[in-house]
Amino acid sequence: MKSIVVSAPGKLILLGEHSVVYDRPCLVTAVGQRMRVKVELSNEAEFQLEAPDVQVVGYKKSISELGKGEVPKGAKFVEFAVKNFAEKYPFKQGLKIETTSEFSSKLGFGSSSASTVCVIKALSELMNLKLSSKEIFDLAYKTVLDIQGKGSGFDVAAAVYGGTLYFVTGGKVIEPLQVDSLPMVVGYSGVKADTVTLINQVKERMLKEPEVIENIYNQITLLVEEAKKQLLKKDWQKFGDLMNKDQVCLRQLGVSTDKLDAMTNGAVQAGAYGAKLSGAGGGDCMIAFAPLEKREEVAKNIEKAGGEVINIETNVEGVREEK
Repeated sequence: MKSIVVSAPGKLILLGEHSVVYDRPCLVTAVGQRMRVKVELSNEAEFQLEAPDVQVVGYKKSISELGKGEVPKGAKFVEFAVKNFAEKYPFKQGLKIETTSEFSSKLGFGSSSASTVCVIKALSELMNLKLSSKEIFDLAYKTVLDIQGKGSGFDVAAAVYGGTLYFVTGGKVIEPLQVDSLPMVVGYSGVKADTVTLINQVKERMLKEPEVIENIYNQITLLVEEAKKQLLKKDWQKFGDLMNKDQVCLRQLGVSTDKLDAMTNGAVQAGAYGAKLSGAGGGDCMIAFAPLEKREEVAKNIEKAGGEVINIETNVEGVREEK
């Protein structure tokens, strides 16, 4: 039977986290760690999944039962992606799916979204539907919302389109930006953060202090709009300054931690243009933009603060079929 291998990149958000959940823009770049998914058609009307990276082995289900009953955490995104695809584009065959990840799921690089995008792209090719990037985005974003209930979709967009994007909630705007490379250093805090918990934490605060949070989101929006201009001009000094201001806003939101603060402050002290947490906060990663001659010193300071420097390629290609 026919089979296909598809891969999609992870992501790092440059500016605009949290506010992007509420109809606002962000800047995001696709990173070189990729999720790979092999999808094979079979004659039995059965869904089979092997995802050893997330402890899912020998998982089987009838196609008609997709999304029903107990679904292991590691199987959810793939299973719901197949379910949503099958509801929109019914097919008779069974599927055998294998996923392998180049990035640790402990890093908040968007592995769930990348695997969702891979599955939909693979099925689109196998069924000869040739779905557009936007159609793949919409179906993958629906899948994420079905599971998480909330989410902006920027990680889905990064997986589909690749490169560096200006993105508005739900894909209202997905604008690829012409950038050839980003002068970025990435540090991992050693703490796995739960995005949904952090989004809900901010939501709770929004109910108590709507004006305060709204004001912070308005500030972040202005920073994103200005950062987009500086990114296109490659004015990294000004871009870094906007990153630092965004980090202040994220601290005011209550999503930074002492360790992330120490890592970002250390990076700036070592000569980075700017530094901030990247993602939901509470742990995960921080990013610094730094001139080439200062990067080693920046990396040392991030490590001194207890972080782990991760070598990452940015601005990479989006979802693609692997030959």
